Amino acid sequence: MLVTGATGRLGRLVVGRLLDAGVPVRALVRRREAAATLPPEAEVFTGDLTVPASIAPALTGAAAVLLVWTAPPGTAEAVVARLAGQVRRVVLLSSPHRTPHPFFQQPNPVAALHARLEGLLAAAVPETAIIRPGMLASNALLWWAPAIRSGETVRWPYGAARSAPVDDRDVAAVAARVLGQEGHAGGDHVLTGPEPLTQAAQVAALGEVLGRPIAYEEMPPDEFRELSRGTAPAPVADMLLAAWRASLGHPAHVTTAVADLLGTPPRTFRQWAADHAAAFGPEPPPGG
Repeated sequence: MLVTGATGRLGRLVVGRLLDAGVPVRALVRRREAAATLPPEAEVFTGDLTVPASIAPALTGAAAVLLVWTAPPGTAEAVVARLAGQVRRVVLLSSPHRTPHPFFQQPNPVAALHARLEGLLAAAVPETAIIRPGMLASNALLWWAPAIRSGETVRWPYGAARSAPVDDRDVAAVAARVLGQEGHAGGDHVLTGPEPLTQAAQVAALGEVLGRPIAYEEMPPDEFRELSRGTAPAPVADMLLAAWRASLGHPAHVTTAVADLLGTPPRTFRQWAADHAAAFGPEPPPGG
């Protein structure tokens, strides 16, 4: 099994899940040194999706590929052509842009790229399946952990917006299952957690797990755009704001796909928070 984007937060988990199941894994990385974070049992190949010829060695003899697109869209057609010529099964990590819920219907470049990849794969690869995670629970680490570690108020826009955060480990387990088993061709799986929560409720849940209250304060959208400069492309910040705004007053979209595919219930956000509580702990003192 070949995993692209193997050092990303989901790709790394898929590599580990497959290895734990005794499945030989190839990990595609752009830089050899990045592979230091991967299990030593993974067979590492260097390659770049922007240079389609560079991935040929990793594809030779591969049974299936998890495609995590981490490159500009210009080489999508050439990469899919190479996949079609060398493997029968491709699982694409996509997004729920086809889901008829206001949260997922905001036009954005990522959704357009995913739609293009899906069309190319369906036309060229004999067996394809699509994995569509909703909001990841681990976004809390990127969004709120710095303020929580510092004991500051969490300031964030659209605290009343609801979602059902999905545990990254559940997404990885589904991806590994679909990648490694026959019978999933044509599958299209929207993955969510089991529990709808507002963003403010997610912050409160983190406080409950940590055993200390965390103050929450509404942030104006324009301030969010300004603070996002340099950390996220402007279209991504605009897409998030539009999605949160559009979802106000609507119930979160919740699916049973994780349980259906794995035979076990998905982890709740509080379970994820408890398992990652150390990442939200107080910052160590200077020199400590």
